[in-house]
Amino acid sequence: MRLEAPLMSFGGPQVDSIGPTMDFPGTSLLCGLFANALGWHHRDADRTQRLQDRLRVAARADLPGQTLTDYQTADLGQAFLIDTGWTTRHEREDRVSGASSRTGTHIRLRDYLVDSIYTVAISLVGEEQPDINALAAALRSPARPLFIGRKTCIPAAPMFLDRVRAASLHQALSDTTRHPRAASGPLRAWWPADASRLDEQQQHVADLRDWKNNVHSGRRRVCAGTVDPPEAA
Repeated sequence: MRLEAPLMSFGGPQVDSIGPTMDFPGTSLLCGLFANALGWHHRDADRTQRLQDRLRVAARADLPGQTLTDYQTADLGQAFLIDTGWTTRHEREDRVSGASSRTGTHIRLRDYLVDSIYTVAISLVGEEQPDINALAAALRSPARPLFIGRKTCIPAAPMFLDRVRAASLHQALSDTTRHPRAASGPLRAWWPADASRLDEQQQHVADLRDWKNNVHSGRRRVCAGTVDPPEAA
């Protein structure tokens, strides 16, 4: 699949009002994107959690773009913002106790990637539904509008790219033609770490989510390096 948009955000660990973006799309982001494409709801947390457990992800930065920090303010004391809101599914959503019920002006910083293009390879563990065909079909004809990280990040092109056979996700990224706008030479890439390959540059990323409790929780090991895919025809 390919992620291309004027703005996208791969949300990293948030501290207070500062919302950074990771360098590449994480597992929970892509899992949520697929769940949205399939038409699932928050009440389908068990199915979404199972999909995340089965999902394996690798990514390549065809066009890294630049980071933009958006300074945001919201006066939650305005009459039309008190108590009640509406979702993109035209359903009422009441504000509950806690941080979301506070009034007054809120200030926050949100990072976005500007003019970026990423190629993403995914695979699924296990022979159950949804399978890879179902995910491909959902990307081609999603149940709801899709976004990349935040609801303002609307894709500029169809996300589904192709189905391929490869020995690994790393190989799939290496073999898939680079975007026409990508530079020549090696491109930055990230793929699941292999415990038997300790010579690779590995790092921990916090990109897993506890979907039932609606919080980010869990880390995985990834390898960071480069791939040199073929040029576009």
